[in-house]
Amino acid sequence: MPIQLIDADPLQLAMLVAWSRSDRQFAFAPAALARLAADRAVVERHAAAGAPVNGLNTGLGGNLAYRLTDDELLTYQQQVIRGRMIGMGEPMPQDVVRVALLARIWSLARGGSGVSIGAAQALLDLLNRGLTPVVPMHGSIGAGDLGLCAHMVAPIIGAGEVFYQGLRQPAAQALHAAGLQAAALLPKDGLGMINASPLTAGLAAVVADQLDQVLLTAAAVATLAADGYAANLAAFDPRIAQARPAGEQAGAAALLRALLAGSSLYQGAPRSIQDAISFRTMAQVFGTAYAAHGQLRAAVDAELNGCSDSPIVFAEQGEMLSSPNFDTSMIALSGDAMAMALVQLASASVQRIIKLQTPHLSGLPKYLSPVGGASVGFNALQKTSAALHAEIRLLSTPVSTDAVVVSDTVEDHATHAMLSLRKLAQQLRLLQYLLAIEAMVGAQALDLRPAAQPGAGSRDVYKCLRAVVPKLEQDRPPGRDAMTIEATLFSGPLAAQLRSIASSGMQGHALPGLG
Repeated sequence: MPIQLIDADPLQLAMLVAWSRSDRQFAFAPAALARLAADRAVVERHAAAGAPVNGLNTGLGGNLAYRLTDDELLTYQQQVIRGRMIGMGEPMPQDVVRVALLARIWSLARGGSGVSIGAAQALLDLLNRGLTPVVPMHGSIGAGDLGLCAHMVAPIIGAGEVFYQGLRQPAAQALHAAGLQAAALLPKDGLGMINASPLTAGLAAVVADQLDQVLLTAAAVATLAADGYAANLAAFDPRIAQARPAGEQAGAAALLRALLAGSSLYQGAPRSIQDAISFRTMAQVFGTAYAAHGQLRAAVDAELNGCSDSPIVFAEQGEMLSSPNFDTSMIALSGDAMAMALVQLASASVQRIIKLQTPHLSGLPKYLSPVGGASVGFNALQKTSAALHAEIRLLSTPVSTDAVVVSDTVEDHATHAMLSLRKLAQQLRLLQYLLAIEAMVGAQALDLRPAAQPGAGSRDVYKCLRAVVPKLEQDRPPGRDAMTIEATLFSGPLAAQLRSIASSGMQGHALPGLG
């Protein structure tokens, strides 16, 4: 298996997610080990000097005034982990935890934490031996991930649980099975391992990586709807986008043109001078969504490549300074903004689903039913679409504006970044269901226009869909079809095909997560 050296190199979001899902092995580069040793020397000097340093020889939060005795320095390292294992609820997804684990290890290698080489290596051994800590979903308020990080780190001392060889089991048992021993922690190791925000960063990285695929697929589904509706494509003219290039509007218009390249709608006069707003403003709505996505990716990049430890060790100056870099306001605000942008996408998608089934607007049979009469066609799916939209809208409620004062009023500000990201992930899944309905309706509309030729991206979505679900000839359970389509659109090679179309047809434009 290939070995990837861990050093101070910048972490790229997609690269990190891909590595965490691979069988790649990791090792600290010599330069990283040297940084760990230099930081550790500073910690040991401060410990010997006896001056109060937060978390080194004092308690934390409301216990900051308490000075640890020499006898307590070592026992406190396990105490600070075990006492902060506050998580509750279902486990976080294993891929998120592995991303977080790798991100934390990389941060240790970059310097600033002051943890011992032995402790850092123990955390790396978990990753290399395939032990994924069980980290409960609830317990972070965004003022660092101490409570959840405690669960992530606990296995190195034989505490907590892990997923190992397909089973959830006690960490001590899994360590033995994997040929590992519990780590002996040195002063500051306990706090140094958990006082950061890697789980927030890990979840943000996974969600942002998923957004890359969902936004691109959503754009292609929208172009299929446009082809099926016989929409007026003049709305995507580059001159219009450049006349007021708000957000990523110009790039989004270029993406839509690339996905519609070759459409027969570019030939001859348009069916209508002006379409409903849900069709006309596709570039504006997707441009706004991509702008929000860019902000989220930038916030994640800053978190993955920064140091949120407290205290931070500055080896060159020989100092240890208390730091408020645990605050994740940018990720929380970016997650909330992205959630609101997804509501705009969902609203437009629902309206296109309805417009395609409305004869006096689409020029197609009622409810897109080829038999007419009492046939329901796709009309009943409008209810599912409305229900999905309502839930997507509910999940857009901002959470980064509220905090409860805790820990003897010392911790009086929090971002709730983790909650912002968790609800964003829920939104994405619901949006995928909605997009499956739009794709199914768009494909049916295209089938009812036998002379129509779809664009390049529309055609790929259509072929992908028709490979698993046939054209509607008579009423059948549409919810089952939509679920099949959702699984096909978002788990197969479609995204790679669409990415190829976009990269060759966007004429120098770039979008976040798309290049």
